[in-house]
Order: sequence, then C-alpha cells, then structure tokens
Amino acid sequence: MDIRQLSYFIEVAKHQSFTKAAHSLHVTQPTLSKMVKNLEQEMDVSLFDRSSRKVRLTDAGEVVFVQAQKIVNSLDDLSSSLYDIMNLNKGKITIGLPPVISTLFFPTIIAEFQARYPEVTVILVEDGAKKVEEKVADGEVDLGFVMLPVDAERFDVIPFVSQEIKLLVHEDHPLADRETRDLIDFKDDPFLLLSKEFTLNGRTVEFCRGEGFEPKVAYESSQWDFIVGMVEKNLGVTLMPKLICDRVQHGPFKTISLTQTFPWRLGIIMAKNRYVPYVSRKFITLVNQLPKV
Repeated sequence: MDIRQLSYFIEVAKHQSFTKAAHSLHVTQPTLSKMVKNLEQEMDVSLFDRSSRKVRLTDAGEVVFVQAQKIVNSLDDLSSSLYDIMNLNKGKITIGLPPVISTLFFPTIIAEFQARYPEVTVILVEDGAKKVEEKVADGEVDLGFVMLPVDAERFDVIPFVSQEIKLLVHEDHPLADRETRDLIDFKDDPFLLLSKEFTLNGRTVEFCRGEGFEPKVAYESSQWDFIVGMVEKNLGVTLMPKLICDRVQHGPFKTISLTQTFPWRLGIIMAKNRYVPYVSRKFITLVNQLPKV
C-alpha cells in the first residue's frame, strides 16, 4: 500500500466514477482501475460495489475512505509544515550570548533577521560565555556567541569577529597622557572586571599575570556599561574590546593601546555532531553577511 493508491481510491470514492476520477487525476482509466484493484487485493477486501453505473463504497470501503482521508491529510499537513520550516515561514531559534555581545551586535542582527523571516521567533538567553557554552552543550540553546577559543572536541566553531583589547581609563588619570603604554604601568590601579562567569574576566587576570603583576580587582559586574560608569567616576581602569572603547570616546575617557595585548575573538558555537536546524543555518548565513560593527 502506498499514498498514491490511497489518493486514487479517495478520488474514485468522491466522484463515484472511475472515468471522472481518471480525468481529475490526469491518468488513464485502466491505470486507475489497476491501482484500486491492487489496493483491494493487498487489503483482501472489496472497496467498491461496481454493479451499477455509479460505483459505491462497500462497508469496508466506507471505513477505508475515512481512514485514508486522515492519512492523506496528515501527509499534506506534514508537507506544508516542512515547507514552512524550509522556507522559514515559521520556527524558533534560541541563542545564548553574553550581554556585551548582545548590546554591541544584536540589535542590527535581530532587526535584519526579523525583516527577512518575520514568522520565526528569536529567543535570546543572556549569560556569561562559560554558561553559554554549557547551555549549547546541553541543548538548551541552538547557538552560542562566545569568546574564543573553546574546546574544539565539544563544539563546532564559526569565527564571528576579532577586536583588539585596549585599556580604558578616566581622562584625568595621571598616565592618560600617552597613546600607548605597558600594562604593568597600571599595576597599582584598581581593576574593574566583568564577572567570573565571563571569559574576559579570566583572560584579563591571566594577561596581567603574564605582564608581571596580580591585578587588584576592585569591582566585578555582569554589565559592561556599569564597569564603564565606574571608570567614568575615576574608580579604576578596565580592559575592554576596541568596539566598547569607541562607543564611549565622547565621555571623560581615554583609550590606551597596550604594547602587548590579546585579541577579543568571538565565535558562533554549536554542539559537535548534533543536527543543525535549518533556521540556525539561515541565521548563521545572515550573521556572516552583515557588517560586524
């Protein structure tokens, strides 16, 4: 039994005529008759009473007609649903990302994605990069935007953007008179960091140690704008990607390039060896097409 047999059977039942059904289906009457006969043989029942000019369903035919319509309609619904998914007429995508990334990049990305695919629901889950990694691995989110590198054995990675890390200080800082300095010059300053669940926290501490000192961490926060606000009050210094520093250049700040620094590299991560939904693939394609600043 196949779906075509059921479709042909339904058409004959509706028209009560092999001739009319054959015309409707654009097949020859012998072909249609053979398909229905094969179906009857497979089911070992007579589906039609052919004794009069109009063919009529038998009792068994009535039962098969009801169920066959359900099967064909279900398959039609399946095809329509798949069409909607493949053409992004509906669907959902859940994305994990740190607040820094969401603030800098996602208003533009989401606006463009929603303009192209208005029926797709986008759910953003803001968290530190380390937690985003775990949520991607556990399947809680479809995609994650995190600071690289990550464990290549756990994740597939698509590079997203790379920026230089710079030092942000108040314009009245005594060392703000030069464009470039060694980080160790600021070893006695209080440092303002993102919280420990953010990868940039650990990278900053490691970098300071590599430069020969242990940073004096005065405050930690999950919000980069709070940290920038603390620098504005001259309560400490912070390491931030160039894009953040550029955003606040009209305030009482000075951005200082470091003689030695490290890159702020972001990537889109997916759990390795896991199916990537069509909507996720389209989202990645869009992200790669858009400007990164």
